[in-house]
Amino acid sequence: MTQDFKSGFVSIIGKPNVGKSTLLNNMLGQKIAIMSDKPQTTRNKILAILSEEDCQIIFMDTPGIHKPKNKLSEYMVKIAKDTLNEVDVILFVVEADKEIGEGEKKIIQEFSNIDTPVILIINKIDLVKKDLILALMNDYSNLFKFHAIIPISALNNDGIYIIKEEVKKLLPIGPKFFPEDMLTDQPERQIVAEMIREKILQLLEKEVPHGIAVEVISMKSKEEKDIIEILANIYCEKDSHKGIIIGKKGEMLKRIGSLARIDIEHLLGMKVFLELWVKVKKDWRNNDFYIKDFGYQ
Repeated sequence: MTQDFKSGFVSIIGKPNVGKSTLLNNMLGQKIAIMSDKPQTTRNKILAILSEEDCQIIFMDTPGIHKPKNKLSEYMVKIAKDTLNEVDVILFVVEADKEIGEGEKKIIQEFSNIDTPVILIINKIDLVKKDLILALMNDYSNLFKFHAIIPISALNNDGIYIIKEEVKKLLPIGPKFFPEDMLTDQPERQIVAEMIREKILQLLEKEVPHGIAVEVISMKSKEEKDIIEILANIYCEKDSHKGIIIGKKGEMLKRIGSLARIDIEHLLGMKVFLELWVKVKKDWRNNDFYIKDFGYQ
């Protein structure tokens, strides 16, 4: 480890669906956070660790800041805001194809109460013309004194290197907090559960995915067969939703399982037998016990 080794914590915040998880995965060069085009995909604070020769950056991918509609939403917004005082750098992600709205202004107001440097990340620049990006950068710079404003396309991996370099400048000299080969603080079971939930978000429409939680009940390694057997429960809030998740003759549940198994096998590096069951827990997003039981605590 070099004498001027740097380390620190970086929070990635913004409204739902602005590309925070895509950005995080590209920074690491590996998939850690689940992604979908549905708002409020990320529910928990995820620590993701980038270890390089001269630094260790610990990223916190947070739920999107939005107007809460239930106790789970309240929890999500609270943990996103709480990270503002816990980190060395804040990455505030917005969309290049959206004008500055009340949601963005409210988040910027939060910055006035802290001393943490904020880097504005204008994502999805592949969707708009350059002159519109420049105008948006100017509009944001009139609202707050950002340490830097960086236009990127997280999807195309454009601008990611610049973010890393700007973050490194702001990190303090410090120790290596985590082992070099550690990528996240999330338990293996939690990552597997999230990979299953990601496929549900991708395959199902409307309000069904938002009322879903996934719990991995068991993960058993069968060494003689070189396979891991995984049993997981999918919880939804309504009986009608259960039917949609299972689908006609169980076809939807099979699709969810097949797609999730591919990602899980890539994560674990071995064959997976995945068994899924669907159960109803009515209005669980307003129940403190279930919110905690499903790992949102």
